[in-house]
Amino acid sequence: MSARRSTIVAACAAAALAGAAVPGLTARAATLAAPARVTLVSAATAALTPVDLAKATLARMTTAQRVGQLFMVGGPATGLGSATESAITRYHVGNLVLTGRTTSGTAPVRALTAHADALTTSAATAGVPLFIAADQEGGYVQVLQGPGYSRMPTALTQGSWSDATLTANATTWGWQVLRSGVDLDLAPVMDTVAKSFASSNLPIGYYQREYGYTPSVVADKGTSFQRGLQVSGLATTPKHFPGLGRVTGNTDTSAGVTDTVTTRTSADLVPFKAALDAHARVLMVSSAYYRLIDATHPAVFSPTVIGGMIRHDLGFTGIVISDDLGNARQVTGWTPAARAVHFLEAGGDVVLTVDPTVVPAMVSAVTSKAATDSAFRAKVDAAALRVLTVKAQDGLLAPRPPVDGVLGTSTVVALQRWLGTTRTGVFDTATIRALQARIGMTVVGVWGPNSMAAMQSYLGISRDGATSWNARTVAQLQRYLATQL
Repeated sequence: MSARRSTIVAACAAAALAGAAVPGLTARAATLAAPARVTLVSAATAALTPVDLAKATLARMTTAQRVGQLFMVGGPATGLGSATESAITRYHVGNLVLTGRTTSGTAPVRALTAHADALTTSAATAGVPLFIAADQEGGYVQVLQGPGYSRMPTALTQGSWSDATLTANATTWGWQVLRSGVDLDLAPVMDTVAKSFASSNLPIGYYQREYGYTPSVVADKGTSFQRGLQVSGLATTPKHFPGLGRVTGNTDTSAGVTDTVTTRTSADLVPFKAALDAHARVLMVSSAYYRLIDATHPAVFSPTVIGGMIRHDLGFTGIVISDDLGNARQVTGWTPAARAVHFLEAGGDVVLTVDPTVVPAMVSAVTSKAATDSAFRAKVDAAALRVLTVKAQDGLLAPRPPVDGVLGTSTVVALQRWLGTTRTGVFDTATIRALQARIGMTVVGVWGPNSMAAMQSYLGISRDGATSWNARTVAQLQRYLATQL
């Protein structure tokens, strides 16, 4: 874990602890004071800064793998599907967003994310793990539901809580999501919608996705939500810069959506600055037009918005990710290939497409242009380095446990790191008790058939009647730990 990340976690933990007395919040969750992600670091890796580690990783990647880091492909939360898997294994896509809805709870998601992580071979992504994301805002927008996930209220309801209560609850929600193998929440929504306009604002106000009706309230409550996620270890994505609170149409379902109010210095930008000041390292840009900022390009294709406002005005050096460029009606005037190229030309980093079938055309266009245009190739390399740097800051470039089906010393140490127990390398009573507590069974300190059954259920694999650790279960545990460490 980087020193900066440790500072963030410590600061956020204090806020979470202040909200311990939250109705419906378990004592364990309410007193959470450490991130769920634990970085597994070798001696060689520990000597490198995140930027150094990212540069070393970039240097060993092929051009195709570098380009792949600039995409986030959609895959159903109920099962990825062949097109999504092909995007990762054949087209080297380095990031995944879970789409649709699942109400099956945490265990199937753990199995899905472990499977997705296993696709990131040396041939596919140079062994670099995926950022696995989900839209987990609350209310109408909560992809992950069912046993193990709290039902989250709308952002408007969340915004009526005290800062401490909101941070404490967000910590619990983040813990639940991260423990499922998802490490990036496409939230918080930092758009400001006037109260009188909310019902007419189809993308945000109509669904109560805003935290309040003024920039100051949105900034305060949105960052309180963000801090809770950060305490849990979950990365965040404030959206939809420079704001969707002043439009009527929804860019997902309408074309020509245009904001005629927002300027480069509007107060509606305050919540986004607050989120970045609170250490968000990923920022989503909208696909609406902003007539008073750049009348000729949607924000997602605008050098003025990305290069001028985000990079220069806000000084943001993290990942700029697009809103959906696959299915969104707003961008159907451009081919998928043009969408990807225009976004990266404007200074963006990660092209998000919920439709995996457009990935081949998008990747091919970016690869072809990079091969013939040195300036564009430099942008591709710079964007890939930003993506890898943020992954390094989040612990994703650290060594991962091997998947060999053997509960050996290295796997036990990894398990103990995840559990936060003393790293002895021995599957001892203390480790057993901690693991039993983690998977939600009665803590007895002895590992037997009931523990095995509970472990398999937790990992999202079928129970096979094993009375002790078998290769099948150990291998799945190792795959899952790779999403956590």
